[in-house]
Amino acid sequence: MTAELVRGQNHPLSQARLEIRISAGTPIVAVAALGDESGRIHGAEWVAHPGAPTQPGLEVSRQAAADHRLAVDLDAVPETVHRVSVLLALPAGGSGPVRFGAVAAPFVAVTGLDGGEVASYTITGLEAESAVVALELYRRQGAWKVRAVGQGYAGGLAELLTDQELPQAHQLAGSINDAVSQGLARSVQAPPPRTADGDRSRQAAAPALGPDQGGTAPQPGPVPPVSPYGGQTPGGPGQPAPQQPSYPGSAPDPDAVTQPSAPTSGGPIDYSHPRRQNAAPPPPPPTAPPAAPGQPAQPVAGDATGWSMEERLYNQVWGMFEDLARTTAAYRSAVDFAESRMDKELEQVLSDPRSRIGGQGDAAREAARARHAQLVAQAREALDRDLAQLAAEADVVEPALPPAYARWDNPAWHAYRVPMEIPMALRLGDLHLPEAERIRIPMLVRLPLERGLWIDSGSAGSSDGSFTDSHAMSRLAMETAVAHAARLLAVHPAGEFTVHVIDPAGSGAQPLAPLVQTGVLAAPPALGAAGVADVLGRLTQRVDLVQMAVRGGAADSLPPGFDTSQQLLIVNDFPHGFDDRAVNQLRYLADEGPAFGVHLMMVADREQSSGYGPLLDPLWRSLLRLTPVADDHLADPWVGHAWTYEPSLVPPGSQILQQVLSQVATARTKYT
Repeated sequence: MTAELVRGQNHPLSQARLEIRISAGTPIVAVAALGDESGRIHGAEWVAHPGAPTQPGLEVSRQAAADHRLAVDLDAVPETVHRVSVLLALPAGGSGPVRFGAVAAPFVAVTGLDGGEVASYTITGLEAESAVVALELYRRQGAWKVRAVGQGYAGGLAELLTDQELPQAHQLAGSINDAVSQGLARSVQAPPPRTADGDRSRQAAAPALGPDQGGTAPQPGPVPPVSPYGGQTPGGPGQPAPQQPSYPGSAPDPDAVTQPSAPTSGGPIDYSHPRRQNAAPPPPPPTAPPAAPGQPAQPVAGDATGWSMEERLYNQVWGMFEDLARTTAAYRSAVDFAESRMDKELEQVLSDPRSRIGGQGDAAREAARARHAQLVAQAREALDRDLAQLAAEADVVEPALPPAYARWDNPAWHAYRVPMEIPMALRLGDLHLPEAERIRIPMLVRLPLERGLWIDSGSAGSSDGSFTDSHAMSRLAMETAVAHAARLLAVHPAGEFTVHVIDPAGSGAQPLAPLVQTGVLAAPPALGAAGVADVLGRLTQRVDLVQMAVRGGAADSLPPGFDTSQQLLIVNDFPHGFDDRAVNQLRYLADEGPAFGVHLMMVADREQSSGYGPLLDPLWRSLLRLTPVADDHLADPWVGHAWTYEPSLVPPGSQILQQVLSQVATARTKYT
């Protein structure tokens, strides 16, 4: 079973001959360095790089590439070597990205010669760094282990090698960059984008952060004047919204780079994915039959890029979300332009005294209104054409979604089986815009969750104008939380996800019944102040323990029987039952928990905690706010549209939740 490492975690190696496979989605440089017992690199002859690709026990690629396969023979390295470090860097002086924060997170896997993964590590959290120590193989008491490092350097290879105490680090970095530049000149260029009718080139976009997340709010700006379906439409400004959904960028296009990982001598190039070396490359996405002349191409589920149908559907949903945002922005911009033009023409008419007398002024005003109506009609025609294509795609994609992405009324849940692997993402609800009420875009968030969730139970008016009282809102909020928790349990393998509940006053007993009666909770919901203190104390201690183990490089030394599953804490009726110590522990879990496997789901009305003043403002800002009723509080990262969010709830009278949770409970019993 593959060990999915986090930063600082290590894993034993039982084989001496290994491959290190790297996938970055953009050309990078791979270097391997030998170090002594203290990790010091004694000279250039201890480094395998594109200019000198072989060293004792090491062989690396001779050029920059999106995918690499490094060969390691631990039995062949000198006895003085106690550490083998894998270093990654972005090519210097090229036209590509200059920082890892602008590209997909690099993925590194240690495999045996048979292709079976021993350990893997996704290097997240990089921003301005252009070089990184990905992982290291180190010798400890005669045995070898692998450790995930993820230490980045904004100064590139020169700074990285200097930090490794390598003499003449700058000279070696320069020679590596020269060798890479020569290799790039011989590289195969990426194929041009496809321009077939009905095909859309979907570019990955980095998630925008709100002002309370260390970023800037969406700024009004022009929208690219290209309709997602090929029509030329004017761009326009977008309106910022208070909070943005945590939509990640789409996965890198495997066709974007066609370079071999090492020079070839006329033989075939290996295009296989680093995580699927035993399998043939995936077939191209399915295509629809050719459309009739003048008709748009028929949509097909899974027509985005990806190495699995799950990944293709994820990228397709992301593309639909972006397409709807941009085509709506183009329509709104066209309408704004038409109104601005009409206002200007009417102002000119009124500014001329001669046009105020007789029928000349009336005719000018009628002409201005007619031109306005014509421009709006043209914009609406283009919008309707794009929306029809998107609606047809949504009708095809929705039934094809796997359970993790599907609504609760999707037939996929009736064929549910407890999975063996964690999915890429999870559906938290639907998003739509007022111009396209019929089109619902699934709101998918990547797993594991990077932020906690806040189900807002405060009394509020929904987007459809109805008003929900506080008691009904609290009940709906708990039902929403239970639906999200049940989905999280259902999409994780048996024993990989644990749910705790704090319900100090017992007010959530009825909505929590599906979780309690099926036995999927770690323990009965905690009641009263004593229950709050007990659960928070145990989870806080767990985060402290894992944090110390990971940062101390002793993640494999956790106590026997330690539960390594992901943990979710559902808190109802906050701040009832919380004292100052409990509040501080809750803030600590919200800040530090996600990085160490403890996630928070708050079901609360912010107004009820107003007595704490600004103390809890960072807590609310750190959570992704969701609502139990339709509400337009989310914004997209491109133009800042206010999207209406609708929670993913179980249809009234359906027993699917109990059926799914019963299977989860049965699988957990067999697992333990």
